[in-house]
Amino acid sequence: MSGTAERTLPRVVILMGVSGCGKSTTGKRLAKKLGWTFRDGDEFHPPANVAKMSAGNPLVDEDRWPWLDAIASWIEECRRNGTHGIVACSALKRVYRERLTRGDGDVWIVYLRGSKALIADRMARRKNHFMPPALLDSQFATLEEPGAGERVVTVEVALTPDRVVGIILERIGAVQAGQAS
Repeated sequence: MSGTAERTLPRVVILMGVSGCGKSTTGKRLAKKLGWTFRDGDEFHPPANVAKMSAGNPLVDEDRWPWLDAIASWIEECRRNGTHGIVACSALKRVYRERLTRGDGDVWIVYLRGSKALIADRMARRKNHFMPPALLDSQFATLEEPGAGERVVTVEVALTPDRVVGIILERIGAVQAGQAS
């Protein structure tokens, strides 16, 4: 990021990470601070995906492509309409993130990283979610942590939710741009 006072905020922020890392919680808080639209990636899953995960079966790439394409369409709609958005989406593989961002610099990835033990504890306490804790191992097995060439902000989820949001705001330039309250 440049040191200038005026910064261009991303059009869309994708909050990524394994199930239970806090994507939805962070997304709702971040959207409230910025006044942006928040969408939970789970809303984009076709019923067959939800049924499969509810039964304890991990998704495979063939299950994920239509889901990712639906999210990518929403991102494109934000661009066309000139609006800002935040979407919570596991985006566990680089190819998934590339499909979502389409190489555009106005879509940023925020990787919510946490240890398997911390995430497992959170999932065990979570109520009324279709993703069972038994699938956490498959999430970590699929995860390709973001790397070189990706526009990524990594935040450790062991921090408080307010601190996680504060770090994201700082790193995307919202604090300097005067966008966050």
